[in-house]
Amino acid sequence: MRIPRIHYPHDLNINIEIALEADAANHVGRVLRLPQGAEIILFNGQGGEYRATLTESGKKVVKAQVNSYADISLESPLAIHLGQGISRGDKMEMTIQKAVELGVTEITPLFSERCGVKLSGERLQKKLSQWHKIIISACEQCGRNTIPTIHSPLQLDQWLAQPSDELKLNLHPKAKYSINTLPQPTNGIRLLIGPEGGLSDLEIEQAATQGFDEVLIGPRVLRTETAGLTIISALQTRFGDLG
Repeated sequence: MRIPRIHYPHDLNINIEIALEADAANHVGRVLRLPQGAEIILFNGQGGEYRATLTESGKKVVKAQVNSYADISLESPLAIHLGQGISRGDKMEMTIQKAVELGVTEITPLFSERCGVKLSGERLQKKLSQWHKIIISACEQCGRNTIPTIHSPLQLDQWLAQPSDELKLNLHPKAKYSINTLPQPTNGIRLLIGPEGGLSDLEIEQAATQGFDEVLIGPRVLRTETAGLTIISALQTRFGDLG
C-alpha cells in the first residue's frame, strides 16, 4: 500500500510530535481511516520529506511522531512559469492540478479580453485559496516536496510587462517555431496560454512586443485546458525530466 503523503505547513524536525491541520486530519482520520501506528509521509514545502507514525488518530484530532528525514526532490531542471488565461469552472482547476503534476514552478492566472470570468474582492480571494489547495493536493499525489507558487490573478498586459530573463513563449497554430526548433532556455520558460476564447489579435501583438516568441505544437487548435498541458509535456520532454 502506498504511504499517504500529507502537507504540513510548519517547521518539521525529527523526534517531535505534531498535530495535523484540520483538513489533513479529516483526510487521514475520516477519509483514509488510518489507525494509530500507521505510517505517513510529511512535507512542508521547504525541501525533503519526513517519515512519521500516527500516535493518535481520531475524527477530529490526528497526531504524528516524526521519525526520519529524507532529502528527496522530484523537481524538474526546467523552471516553467505558466501564465494561464482563466477558464470557467473545473477547467481551470484541472489545468492547475495537471500543470503541477507536470512540474511547473509558478502559475499566474490571467484576465484577458475574452476571459469570460469575473473575479474580485472576497470571491477572488476564495478562488485563490481554492487553487492553492489544489496545488497542495497535487503535490501530495505526485510526490513533489516543493510547492509551486500561485500568484494573484493579473491583467494580461501587466503580466506581459513584468521584467523577465526567461524564454518567453506564446502558443499559436501559425507560429514559426516548433518545440524542436526552440533554443535551449538558460533561465527557464515563461509560457502564455490564452483563455477559452483565445487571445485577441491585439493581445497577440502585445505579447510579441514584449518579447514572446510564437510556438506551435501541431496543426490543430487545442482547447485551453488541453493546450497548456500538451506544450508543458513537450517542453519537459525536450528540456526537462520527462522521457
